[in-house]
Amino acid sequence: MAVCGFCRSTLARDGEALRRIGASAELFDDHSPLQLGAAGRWQGVAFTVLGRLQLAYEGGRWNEWHVLFDGGRSAWLAEDNGRYVMAMPQRAASPGLPARELLRPGAALALDGRDWRVAAVVAARVEAAQGELPTVPRLGEPVQVVELRSTGGEVGSLEFGASGPPAWTIGRSAALADLALTGLREEVDAELASRTLECPSCGASLEIKLASTRSIACHQCHAVVDVSKGLGAELAHHEQQAGAAEGGGPQIPLGATGRLDLGEGPQDWQVVGYQVRRTEPAAGDEDEDGNEYDEVYFWREYLLYSRAVGFAFLVDAADGWSWAVPVTGVPRVRGDTAQWQGRSYQQAEAYASRTTWVLGEFYWRVRLEDRTRHVDYRAGTRRLNREQTADEVTWSEGDSLDASTLARAFSLPAAAHAALRPSVPAFKADAGGAALFVRIAVGLLVLFMAMAAVQQCSRDDCAEVRATFGPDSREAQQCRERGRYAHSPSGGSYGGWSGGGGGHK
Repeated sequence: MAVCGFCRSTLARDGEALRRIGASAELFDDHSPLQLGAAGRWQGVAFTVLGRLQLAYEGGRWNEWHVLFDGGRSAWLAEDNGRYVMAMPQRAASPGLPARELLRPGAALALDGRDWRVAAVVAARVEAAQGELPTVPRLGEPVQVVELRSTGGEVGSLEFGASGPPAWTIGRSAALADLALTGLREEVDAELASRTLECPSCGASLEIKLASTRSIACHQCHAVVDVSKGLGAELAHHEQQAGAAEGGGPQIPLGATGRLDLGEGPQDWQVVGYQVRRTEPAAGDEDEDGNEYDEVYFWREYLLYSRAVGFAFLVDAADGWSWAVPVTGVPRVRGDTAQWQGRSYQQAEAYASRTTWVLGEFYWRVRLEDRTRHVDYRAGTRRLNREQTADEVTWSEGDSLDASTLARAFSLPAAAHAALRPSVPAFKADAGGAALFVRIAVGLLVLFMAMAAVQQCSRDDCAEVRATFGPDSREAQQCRERGRYAHSPSGGSYGGWSGGGGGHK
């Protein structure tokens, strides 16, 4: 079938005849760098972008681009967590597919000889179409999309319609830079095309720079505005008080650009969003020593954007800085061990969190009070994180990052370097020593070390921070908090709905 680019009439080909079967809705202009006629190569085979489907769900929209390879094979270049997946249509899914109500986030299933984990279940609808497509979409009808991920780094997608077997595709991550694309939209630059709206809370003018933005924080009243349904829709918003930024303001300014190697070679990254998250102690949440958390800790996260790669995160936690990127597949977990890309990780912490403060733009819809469950794994300095919300499970991986590297990358002034330093190393006493005198000795040692650490921070680091930013600044508060911490989770939200998870597409 094809959609007329002028009048949006939908034409279906039946043998040698064409018949008009309706009209497509108008596409939502999301300023995607892709367009019809763009060409590239995938695994050595050339392809051309011929069509597009635009699907809508509660959290916004995503595109699936129909590409045709030399030789006649169709595929879909689909958006995934601010990145892309090249997905190939498969034969009908196995007859042994479980009932839809059993396909819940985190569930395991075997399909077509592969082991999969359900990553997300999304209620959506095909809202608009463009160009040439291999089948006739049922515009406006609801579909249920079940996203699967395998330990081999694959993404599976089951799309259930009102009747018949589900459409079944299997794909792999595809960076735009690796597709050797030509014919992209020339007017789309690193900041994309700006859009302006009025804050529904205070009336201030808000400028949206990223096409993928689903939430934006007002610079004047700090309200978090949901723009997932488009700028013409009624804009819901969450109010947040300025005093709620318990983690302090960003130490790397929003809009700053730095060149960093976050596992995919040096790239120019721009800071587009910032959020503060805090733990929510719950029964069963334990640290790496098996002790339950009984205190609340917070950490900071910066959302980074690169047009060539997509999105990544910088995490500023009590144990220092780290970076993280979304994982396309799913690690293999057995007990407290997770295997991914030939590396073995050991579980370190399990905890819950919520987002308490946001600034800038986000490619998922931020909800300040929604909870996220985390499990952190470590392999030396490497980090692996699992996050789960009610609708989705996502994984991310990354590594530690030196504060001096960040300062150089983002050309921060010398006065700001002290605030980027990692917090004082923590020491936690063993809760189950065998002898009383050992416990007392360890307790005294912990006390002396903690006093020395706080004293050192007050004498050097915190004094410099107070002199630079002022005694009542957020930076000074952060320094004092770090000196008091005995232990805290490393944190790490690597995108997603509700301040957790990765967002379906």
